[in-house]
Formats: sequence, C-alpha cells, structure tokens
Amino acid sequence: MESLYAITTGVLSACGLYLILRGRTFPVVVGLTLLSYAVNLFLFSMGGLTTHGAAIVDGKTSYADPLPQALVLTAIVIGFAMTAFAVILAMRARGDMGNDHVDGGRGRDDREENRR
Repeated sequence: MESLYAITTGVLSACGLYLILRGRTFPVVVGLTLLSYAVNLFLFSMGGLTTHGAAIVDGKTSYADPLPQALVLTAIVIGFAMTAFAVILAMRARGDMGNDHVDGGRGRDDREENRR
C-alpha cells in the first residue's frame, strides 16, 4: 500500500511540475492543483497508514492519527481558495492583455509583425 501511495505521489508531482512549466495560464493552474494534491497525499501518508484503526484513542487498540487528517483537510480548503484566486487572476489577465501567456508577452505572430 505504501508503494502505491509513493508512486501516485510521484506521478502527481511530475505531472504538476510539467504543467507548471507550460506557457499558458490554464495548464499552470491545473499543474498547481495537481501539485497540491500530491502534497496532500504526502501529508496524509506521513501520518502512517493504518487500516481499521479507531478514530478515538481508548488505550487498548491502535488508532488513526488525527493530525495528518486535519492538516490535509486544511490544505484542501486552502488549495481550493488558491485555485479559485488563480483562475480569477488568469481571467483578468486574459481580459486585460488579450492573451493567456504566463509571461504576459505577445504571441509569435505579433513578434513577427514587429520585425518587419
């Protein structure tokens, strides 16, 4: 089970990093979201994977640690707010500049027209 979590975390991190390095805003937003999912999965797996663990400590059985679950829940809420802000910011930049390039630069056609 731990190897499945590790592979999934690695794949999500790699895909998120690849999309963050793209030149358009929508893939960057999706990449940030995938990277936040990878971090959430990493935080959740650091708490230890216990199956059939009790939620409340009674002292007799093994229990599930509630701290990683609370951290992941908080990270999900913060990630959702960050994604919503990034989408609104990208929409505003697209409206103001007329394109969705991350660097705010012009497209290839505009550069070729300026060279002439």
